[in-house]
Amino acid sequence: MKVSGKVVVVTGGANGIGQALCEVFHREGASKVIVADLDGARAKVVADSVGGTSFACDVGQEKDIFRVIDETEKQFGPIELFCSNAGIGGGFDPMSENAGGANDEPWSRSWAIHVMAHVYAARHLVPRMKARGGGYFLNTISAAGLLSQVGSAAYSTTKHAAVGFAENLAISHKAHNIRVSILCPQGVDTNMLRGLPNGPQSRDGNLSPMEVAESALEGIDRETFLILPHPQVIDYMRRKTADYDRWIGGMAKIQAGMRETFGKK
Repeated sequence: MKVSGKVVVVTGGANGIGQALCEVFHREGASKVIVADLDGARAKVVADSVGGTSFACDVGQEKDIFRVIDETEKQFGPIELFCSNAGIGGGFDPMSENAGGANDEPWSRSWAIHVMAHVYAARHLVPRMKARGGGYFLNTISAAGLLSQVGSAAYSTTKHAAVGFAENLAISHKAHNIRVSILCPQGVDTNMLRGLPNGPQSRDGNLSPMEVAESALEGIDRETFLILPHPQVIDYMRRKTADYDRWIGGMAKIQAGMRETFGKK
């Protein structure tokens, strides 16, 4: 799909990958870029820079997602590309004392943002897209959804669930001309990454948000389901499925190294 002339919504658009996506879509001629973010003031700054419109939006709240969709379509016409990009990095524990965590808060917030936000977008956009003959979802997930994330069971689990939902979304609505792509980078130089303990997500180098956005644009243009800004990830996926036990052992060694490193601090 070409984004030129399209109405595009980007959640989590105030910073990082989301901001870069907004800038790339504007450069490519999107008719209107809608910037939705929990930080409404920062979302307005980004929107103003790309001639777009902003919404303060908590993507974990269905009413907020519906408001962004409904108001956008009333003001600017059909949303042809919805980028469900918002994410958080909570629940990280490099020592991994207990994968179940100490309480439900990191799990519930991660589930709301990494899974239900995608569900809400589909719930309210799929009927509209079906009625007008198609549309496109770009869901920013993570290589953690394909592999795992040492140090955060909540992040890894919800990102895996996000992949599963995107697969079902693509399968269920391919016949309705609704296309789906998942964007799955490893380390990206964002505020979220800088706030996390150093880990395997950065071992192949941290890309800039703009590099990831350019990969996303290429994937949307080709309408490919899996977009991998770090091409190494496909080899890691193959190794995982070729010998799961060996892969678990290798990841456990990485975990042991993190325990040793952070245990000395």
